[in-house]
Amino acid sequence: MKRWKQIIIGCALVFVYAQNARGQSGFDSLTTSLEQIVKKDSLTGMSVVLVNSKQIIYEHNFGYADVAKKTRYTSKSIQIIGSVSKTFIAVALMKAVEMGYFDLETDINDILPFKIANPGYPTASITIRELTNHTSSIVDNPAIFPDTYQFDEAFACYDISAYKILQNMGYRKKVAPSALKTFLYDYLSTEGKYYSADNFVSSEPGSSSHYSNIASALAAYLIEVKSGMTYAEFTEKHILKPLKMRNSSWFLDNKQVDKYARHYYDLVSSFPFYQCITYPDGGLRTNTTDLSKYLIALINGYNGDESLLSKASYQTMFTPQFSKDNPPKGISLAYRNKGIFWNLYNNGTIGHDGDDPGVSSFLFFNPVTGKGGVFLCDRYLADKSEIIDLLVKYTR
Repeated sequence: MKRWKQIIIGCALVFVYAQNARGQSGFDSLTTSLEQIVKKDSLTGMSVVLVNSKQIIYEHNFGYADVAKKTRYTSKSIQIIGSVSKTFIAVALMKAVEMGYFDLETDINDILPFKIANPGYPTASITIRELTNHTSSIVDNPAIFPDTYQFDEAFACYDISAYKILQNMGYRKKVAPSALKTFLYDYLSTEGKYYSADNFVSSEPGSSSHYSNIASALAAYLIEVKSGMTYAEFTEKHILKPLKMRNSSWFLDNKQVDKYARHYYDLVSSFPFYQCITYPDGGLRTNTTDLSKYLIALINGYNGDESLLSKASYQTMFTPQFSKDNPPKGISLAYRNKGIFWNLYNNGTIGHDGDDPGVSSFLFFNPVTGKGGVFLCDRYLADKSEIIDLLVKYTR
């Protein structure tokens, strides 16, 4: 009887393997196209995963996570993902709304322990919704924001020449390491040491669109104030742990260094590892294996599953924020609209991209087909459209 069970199990495994092999072979042309892009654009390392509502349907990895050590880039390689992290703020905010902490129309000054006001419009309120769709009038002052990147020269080896290029671009660590709360106070409170009228645009909150990392981090901080937890703790409890994203975290960990993909300037030169003071806006460290779990949860949530969020929360999160007839100044709806942090692309997909020193990323799903994809690359890619168009094509 035991031998018979072994035969049955063996046959079943062969069948599953054959099915998976046939599925992967249908993507041969995708792999070929991606290989050509990797070569043409001199990409160091990259991982690409496509999913449906149940599982990974395609996975392929290219190049190196560590060129010097000849460590291959895999779906287990961990790297910072840039602004794709903002989609986690969206999910966390909707969870906070469900928990009764606030709603999207809440004035941020009804929550904050310090006051924030646009100096040109001191009596105008700023709502949480305006933080999420980048119309809050808070902007990333280029004289300050690059210095919120905290490069850790002692964490691992790096190339001095690559680091000098970053320093010449303004990444000089002139902002002292601090907690998220401390930096936001220093940047946005009139009594803060980094406060300036240049931290705001000269237009009323809600009237114009200006992409803002700092405003995004402020939205995450509101969750801290109401929950009594750090944003990292809140997302661990309500997103990462429920989805079993065991290789995802917000801060550098010496125990994980061998799993980290380096941040490359070119095919051989790497930047130092870094963390961001405003970490919710771009600091999640993860891999395509964990992000596939996140994507599957989003696809199922869009279609009614309430394991992570309620149906109403998903509907709100993915509802277009801007009227086509009267959008705010500074945004064109020819390419996309905005949800709660999410981009609602005119090709029917929902997603977000990410860029940082030595980082390119993109995550999306197609609500109609119930498929989605993600790619992570350990080098900045100025134009991701060729890869994105390919992944969108193969999830139709």
